[in-house]
Amino acid sequence: MESSIHQTPSTWLQRALREPLTHFIVLGALIFAADALFLSVRGDPQDIVITKEIYAEARGAFVAGMKREPTAAELKVLTDRWVDNEVLFREGLALGMDRGDQAMKDRVVFKVLTATQSGLVLPKIDDEGLRKWFDSRRDQYDLPARYSFEEAVLAASDSTPEKLNKFVTALNGQQTPELEASLRIFKDRPRPNLDQSYGTAFADALTKQTIGTWAVLQSQEGYRAIRLTALTPGREVNYDEMRERVFTEWKEFTSSQLTKNAIRELGKKYRIRDEGKNS
Repeated sequence: MESSIHQTPSTWLQRALREPLTHFIVLGALIFAADALFLSVRGDPQDIVITKEIYAEARGAFVAGMKREPTAAELKVLTDRWVDNEVLFREGLALGMDRGDQAMKDRVVFKVLTATQSGLVLPKIDDEGLRKWFDSRRDQYDLPARYSFEEAVLAASDSTPEKLNKFVTALNGQQTPELEASLRIFKDRPRPNLDQSYGTAFADALTKQTIGTWAVLQSQEGYRAIRLTALTPGREVNYDEMRERVFTEWKEFTSSQLTKNAIRELGKKYRIRDEGKNS
C-alpha cells in the first residue's frame, strides 16, 4: 500500500475570522489587491458598492487559505471587513492622508485605523467578570479529544458498503484483500476538525471504534474504511491556569469590538449598496 501523510488546512484565516483586529491586516491585504482595480470607477464618494468582483475576490482569498468554499456566514464576514476597510480608506482620503500614498491603500487604512483606535478606552473588568467571559467561551479553551487514524482509500467504484465491508473483514483477518487501496495517515486530529471535515456522526462512530481494528464508517461524503490507532481524550481546563491568556484575549476581543463599532459609526455617513451578493 502507498502511504501518504495528510496535511491539515492552514488555520490563519480561521483566527482572522474570530479576531476582528487581525482581519484589517490579514484579510485586508488580500482584498486590497483586487480593490485597486476598481479605484478608477468609484462614483459618488458617499457610495460604497459591494460588487460581484469583490465577492469573487473574498471567496478566492478564503479558498486559498482554507482549501474549501466559504459558508454564507463566512463570506459575509469577509465582505463586512471589506466595507470596514473601504470606510477607513474614504475617511483617510477626506482627511488628506493619501498624500504620498496614492498607490498604497493599506497605508491609508492603517493610518485611519490607528487614529480611530487611539481614542478608544477599554472598560474595566474584575476577576469575576473575566471568569464569566471565560465560561461563556469555554469551547475555545477546553482541550478537545484528538484522534489518530488510518484510511484505506479505494477506487470510487469500489467504495460501496458491501465492497468496503469485505475489504475490512479481510484486513481484520490478516488476509490479503482482493481490492487495492492506498493508505492515508492522520495524526492527532482534534474533534472539531473531524466534525467539520467528516461530520459529527463519523466522529461519534470513530470514538466508539476499537483501537487497531478496521471498520466501515459513514462520513458526510460517503463510506470509508477506517482504523483508529490512538485516541487522546479531551479535558476541561481550569480558569486559574488560563487566566493570563484569557485576560489577553479579552483585551484583544474587546478592543476589536470597540474598533468595529467606531468604524461602523464612521460608515453611517456612506450609502452601502450590495450589487454582487446574488450575482
